[in-house]
Amino acid sequence: MKIGALARAAGVGIDAIRFYEREGVLPEPARRPSGYREYEEATVQDLRFIKRAKQLGFSLGEISELLAMERNPKATAGDVQRLAEEKLAELDDKIRSLKRMKKALQKVAEDCPGKGPTQGCPILFSLTEGRHAAPAEGA
Repeated sequence: MKIGALARAAGVGIDAIRFYEREGVLPEPARRPSGYREYEEATVQDLRFIKRAKQLGFSLGEISELLAMERNPKATAGDVQRLAEEKLAELDDKIRSLKRMKKALQKVAEDCPGKGPTQGCPILFSLTEGRHAAPAEGA
């Protein structure tokens, strides 16, 4: 099938398919004598796999690794589980970081009166703190 039909069947954009090929997540397809790419039906399943794995937060490198595990008869479910657990730990770290960011932003947002000039705004002050050196004494 041609790239447009593949994109429709898999529910992804043509640019995404080309990107996955450039990044090595998908193999380069065979080409027709006319130069058009000729995709196999299995590529639809690969693209759906990639799409679902991205929704779970896996990076393209990790997705490539998962696809390789799926095709490797020597890979085990334990190998896949290890990668999933590493992703879970990474997500937990991101969640903790996002919670810290949220708490800090809530604090400065609560401290802001929401009225008057921007000078003295606690939100802007917290963002520019340290950017402007305090004037030297006696200057």
